[in-house]
Amino acid sequence: MKAEKTLYRYRIEPHEVDFTLRATIPALGSAVLNTAGADAHGKGFGVDALSAGNRSWVLSRIAFEFDSRPRQYDDYTIATWISDYGRLLSTRNFTLCDAAGREFGRAVSQWAMIDLGSRAAVDLSWVGDAHADAIVDVPPPAEKPRKIRSVTPSERYEHRVVYSDIDFNRHVNTMRYIEMMLDMLPIERLTDGAPMRFDIHFMKECRYGQTLAVGAEFRDDGALFEIVSDEGAVAVRAAIEWK
Repeated sequence: MKAEKTLYRYRIEPHEVDFTLRATIPALGSAVLNTAGADAHGKGFGVDALSAGNRSWVLSRIAFEFDSRPRQYDDYTIATWISDYGRLLSTRNFTLCDAAGREFGRAVSQWAMIDLGSRAAVDLSWVGDAHADAIVDVPPPAEKPRKIRSVTPSERYEHRVVYSDIDFNRHVNTMRYIEMMLDMLPIERLTDGAPMRFDIHFMKECRYGQTLAVGAEFRDDGALFEIVSDEGAVAVRAAIEWK
């Protein structure tokens, strides 16, 4: 049987909007990642199945594109599919459509599998072989996540990692990183509703109790971000661009 995209239905709830009554970027990003988890679980290779072998999925890179953001109580759908398995990374894609079927967003994500004991990446070849029927012969809906090679922050602030920052893998949750970075931007930029692209590259795990330095380099059409751990290692780099 030929694999197809899987569709998930959502509604924008009051806790997911800002004062413009449009969904926030973290709210839409959270729905995208929840879709990834639900789809992997339904197909038999979610974190619950992997935990039996002391393994888990971790997000390596992701790119979001939002042409617009839905309003409070709007219904929308997220379609997801896996387009390839490499030796170290799997590519999972998403398109977001409003109730009338108009696409307003898309995302391309790349995932690694780690051994929870060593925290080292695991060869994904066996997953691709065992779940070849989950691969959909449709290319990503946008350019794959771009690498951000260097950032020269003009502003920085410190953030101590607390309980509410960490997820089931015991490292900082993706949306918390996104919130840390977006909070450095002018509020007018975050609420004007302009189309945007957000590329994020996760390079090193950050854990409970660490103090992170969150930096931003501002540009006319966006910003570059860098999050550095208290060990001096770059943990996250990102770039946001308004179109």
